Amino acid sequence: MSVTDLLRASGGPESEQPTLRVAVVGVGFMGQVHAEAARRAGARVVAAVASRPEGAVTAARAVGADEGYPDLAALLDDAEIDVLHVCTPNASHAPVTAAALAAGVHVICEKPLATGSAEAVALVETAGDRVAAVPFVYRFHPMVRELRARLAAGEAGVVASVTGGYLQDWLSRPSDDDWRVDGALGGPSRAFADIGSHWCDLFEFVTGDRIAHLSARTAVVHERARGNGKPTEDLASVHFTTSAGMVGTLVVSQVAAGRKNRLHLEISGTEASFGFDQEDPERLWVGRREGSQTLLRDPGTLHPSAARYVRLPAGHAQGYQDCFDAFVADTYRAVRGEDAPDGLPTFADGLRAVRITETVLASAAADGAWRKVPA
Repeated sequence: MSVTDLLRASGGPESEQPTLRVAVVGVGFMGQVHAEAARRAGARVVAAVASRPEGAVTAARAVGADEGYPDLAALLDDAEIDVLHVCTPNASHAPVTAAALAAGVHVICEKPLATGSAEAVALVETAGDRVAAVPFVYRFHPMVRELRARLAAGEAGVVASVTGGYLQDWLSRPSDDDWRVDGALGGPSRAFADIGSHWCDLFEFVTGDRIAHLSARTAVVHERARGNGKPTEDLASVHFTTSAGMVGTLVVSQVAAGRKNRLHLEISGTEASFGFDQEDPERLWVGRREGSQTLLRDPGTLHPSAARYVRLPAGHAQGYQDCFDAFVADTYRAVRGEDAPDGLPTFADGLRAVRITETVLASAAADGAWRKVPA
């Protein structure tokens, strides 16, 4: 497969497609990632919204938009857009998204979709026939798709257990600060809503199974004086069982020194086990009694569902931005009315993540009592 073929298959610049007009609300790191993915998918970033009215020009410059707006209402009244990317602090996701849906716009909303399940349910119902997606982008690593295909084919035998975690260190010191630490902006959960939700989505996506019951503990390692709300958790430990009878353990931490963004899971079966590590996304470990092997991201050997997300020839590393690019490209395909891409994370998946997060908090508040996760 040539580089040109790879670009066409992945929605890169060689693809022929109508130009979508998109806007970004929230122009920090995530807003810039969204804007870059939008351009790579062939869209035009026509507008950006500033966090302060006087910052409109700066906001547009931050994401390379044609024009900056002082607030969301002004953008929705004046700009002609097809898709709104919501990259604001967590507590504002629901109202910003609701306003965009009311204006008839397709929406990509950062997770958490909302800080409570009632708001998330309302957004799912309001979305209607509009494309409404949440960037659980780790689904778009080719080796994640390879893992999913091999599990679906039954290679693992009886899947008995899963272990894993999502570890970061950017809040490991008492002086570390961010808006997410403020419960008024970040919501009632920080570490789990921010990164634990990614792990749970990835696990359920690759296995097709669902977390059914869980027991959780959370901890505040550093008391940070920011905002007026209660401190949110620095870490969480979760034991769970699934609808199919699997047993799982998960550790989520934003105070794990030396770990920058380690999402990892190992799924153990009676015939084969599989291990994936997002900090080493070009490889998938496969363990068997007769011996183990490491599979490499090579479009010539991958399952077709994985090969379609290969953007570069084998040996040329793909990473986080490539996942985001693939997610946005698939979302735009749905906006253009093309065949629904397999595995596109929707608002229903965002609602699922909110419900798991609420169950974790409820269990932790009850000293780790087992709780059922709502369907």
